[in-house]
Amino acid sequence: MSAYWSDLVSRLTPYVPGEQPKIANLVKLNTNENPYGPSPKALAAIAAEASDALRLYPDPNSDLFKQAVARFFAIDPASVFVGNGSDEVLAHVFLGLLKHDKPLLFPDITYSFYPVYCGLYEIDFETVPLDASFGIRVDDYLAREAGAIILANPNAPTSCLMSLAEIERLAAGKPDTVIVIDEAYIDFGGESAVPLTQRYPNLLVIQTLSKSRSLAGLRAGFAVGHPALIEALERIKNSFNSYPLDRMTIAGAAAAMDDVAWFNDTRQRVIASREALSARMATLGFEVLPSAANFIFARHAQRDGGELAQALRARGIIVRHFKLPRIDQFLRITVGTEAECVQLTDALAQILDSTAPA
Repeated sequence: MSAYWSDLVSRLTPYVPGEQPKIANLVKLNTNENPYGPSPKALAAIAAEASDALRLYPDPNSDLFKQAVARFFAIDPASVFVGNGSDEVLAHVFLGLLKHDKPLLFPDITYSFYPVYCGLYEIDFETVPLDASFGIRVDDYLAREAGAIILANPNAPTSCLMSLAEIERLAAGKPDTVIVIDEAYIDFGGESAVPLTQRYPNLLVIQTLSKSRSLAGLRAGFAVGHPALIEALERIKNSFNSYPLDRMTIAGAAAAMDDVAWFNDTRQRVIASREALSARMATLGFEVLPSAANFIFARHAQRDGGELAQALRARGIIVRHFKLPRIDQFLRITVGTEAECVQLTDALAQILDSTAPA
């Protein structure tokens, strides 16, 4: 039936999301979901919307959610754009802000949806190599011609963090270039660049409620930037889908943003588990990159990454393994509950012991 496809469809290489297997008693550490549930206030707000009101369209502007984001960051709601998960926000950003005559720049190792969007929207792009420690070098971007730049911070899948000072240096050094910072994991160890958007009109910051607010199943994300950037995104959204967020998502997302106590408690629990997991992995002989995310990126000097992933799977534990240059020996491991992290390291100890050379 591909004879009916457009030429564009034939050229696309779609994004492959992390596996969502239907296996009983699985320890699922492959898609960076939060091990702790959403705010009870968010769940109550979602439940309250499951009423006769669902016969009515939701607010097309999602003002309740925008206002909650604005309260959290102490900014004007006019600086906020919201969408059906940060991936939809990113899709509108790529089409509305990142498609120019000069190429879009992003790292050679980063969120693998970026080149997919470039293929979908026919955006010319160039990748910029990470340094030997898997860090982003701002000078590499300052030295290149660019139509726009997008950087994940912390980067994925490496988990490495770029400092706020370096982001500001980039925004200041490229005042005529849109700089997008994708902060899906920022709440687990970094400082958000949202305050910088109030000083740099070329800077846009994107976040999601999937990770630090435990709402991956709800689909809510947002962008913060100068109102002129936000207007471009609104024009794209209203040319695509006037009602991207349903009533339950708007209410639940707003309540989750407002429940700061729950947000801080659960993210600190994840951070504590991450540090303990990193230490235990190191004792097993793994090199663990410094992580500011809710996952770690680790490799073993004497064991193949793919083989370790398969051995874990055989024990009911799944992690993410990327068969890509430079990182094919690494495992990306989501920080689960403390019990799940112990189960993981116990399994790795058994695997390493059973495959140790005689």
